[in-house]
Amino acid sequence: MNTPNQSSVYLIALGAFALGMASYVTAGLIPMIEASFAVSVSMAAQLVTAFTLAYGLGSPIFVALTPAHRQRAGLLLSLGLFVIANAASALAENFTVLMIWRAIAGVGAGVYLAMGIGASAAVSTPEHRGKAIAIIMGGMASGVVLGVPLSLLFAEQMGWQSALWLVALLGLIAFVGLLLKLPALPVATASSLRQKLTILSDGHVLVILTVSLLAAIASLGMYTFIAPLLADPAYGAVRSVTPYLWVWGIGGVLGSFLVGPLVDRLKGPNVTFAIMLILAVSLFVLPLTAALSTWLVMLPIVLWGAVGWALQVPQNNELIRARQAKGDGNLAIALNESALYLGSAIGAAGGGFVLLLQLPVWSLAACAGGVAALGALLQIVNLRRPRTLVAETQVGSCN
Repeated sequence: MNTPNQSSVYLIALGAFALGMASYVTAGLIPMIEASFAVSVSMAAQLVTAFTLAYGLGSPIFVALTPAHRQRAGLLLSLGLFVIANAASALAENFTVLMIWRAIAGVGAGVYLAMGIGASAAVSTPEHRGKAIAIIMGGMASGVVLGVPLSLLFAEQMGWQSALWLVALLGLIAFVGLLLKLPALPVATASSLRQKLTILSDGHVLVILTVSLLAAIASLGMYTFIAPLLADPAYGAVRSVTPYLWVWGIGGVLGSFLVGPLVDRLKGPNVTFAIMLILAVSLFVLPLTAALSTWLVMLPIVLWGAVGWALQVPQNNELIRARQAKGDGNLAIALNESALYLGSAIGAAGGGFVLLLQLPVWSLAACAGGVAALGALLQIVNLRRPRTLVAETQVGSCN
C-alpha cells in the first residue's frame, strides 16, 4: 500500500474503532439509561437488540441498493449517518426516540463496515489486501477492548450520553479524514437487485457464510456463558470474570492484526481451516484447564479470542475474491456480518437451552467446540475447491 492509500485504510479503521465501541458499549450503559428514562432493565436491554437487528438485517439491504458508481459516497454517507445517529442518541429525551436512533446507528454501522472493508481492499494492491482487511478488523476489535472501557469511564463521570458523544466524535474525525483523503474507488460491475440476489445461489459463498455462522455460534455463543463456567466451583469459582474478558479481547486484537500477513502469503481457505481447528481445540480444553488452574485457563481463552476475531480477515478476503468480478463483494461482506450476528444470537439461545436442560456446565464448552469442529469439517469443501482465477482489479472508471 502506498502512503495515501494506507492513510485511507487507517482512517477507515478509526471509524471501525468507533463502530466497535458503539456495538458493545450500550450493554454497559443499561443501568444508567434505566435510571434516566425510568424503564425496566429488560426494556433498556432492547436498545442492544435494536442496534444488532438493524445492523445484521438492514445492512445487506442498503448495501445491495447502493449504486455501483457511488461506492465512495455510500461509504461516507453510512459513516455520516452513524455519527448523526449517535449524536442524536445522546440528545434523545424520550426512550422510544433513543431506540429509533440506536436502530439507525446499527444500519449505518453495518453498511459502513461492509463498504469500508471493500474500500480498503480496493485501495490496496492484491498482495496487501489481507493486511488492509486485518487493520480494519483490528480497529473494530480495539474499539471493543480499549474503547468500551474508556467510554464507560466517561459515562461514570459525565453521564451515559458522554459515551455516545465520544463515539460520535471519533466517527466524525474518521469522516472528515476520509472526505479529504479517500481516493476515488473503482466502479463496481453494475447489476440489478435481482442479479445481486443470485449471490445466494453461489455455493462457494454459501459455504463461506455457513462457516462464519458456525464460528459465531461457537465463539460468540460461548462468550455469553464464560461467566457461569468460570464461576462454577469445579472450574475455579472465579468471582470476577472481567480479567478473563480482557484476556479474550486482547487476544482478539492481536489475532486481528497478526492474521493479515498470513492471509497475504497463504491460501485463505487454509488459514480459515487452521483457525477453525484452533477454535475447536481451545473451546474443548477450556473446562479442562479451568479445572486445573485459574491462570492456566487464560491460555485457551487468549487463543479463542485471537482466532475468533482473526477468522473474518480470510473470510472477507475470500468473499471479495469470489464476488469482486460480479460487482457484489460489498454485499457478500454485509451478508457475512449478518451471519456473525445471527450466529451470536443462535449461540446465546443454544447455551440457554443447555442450561435449561440442567446439563453440566462443561457441556457449554463441549457443545461450542463441537460446533467449531463442524465448521472445520465444512471448510474442507473450500479446501478441495479448485482455485479459479479471480480478477484482482476491476476495469472501469472511478467515482
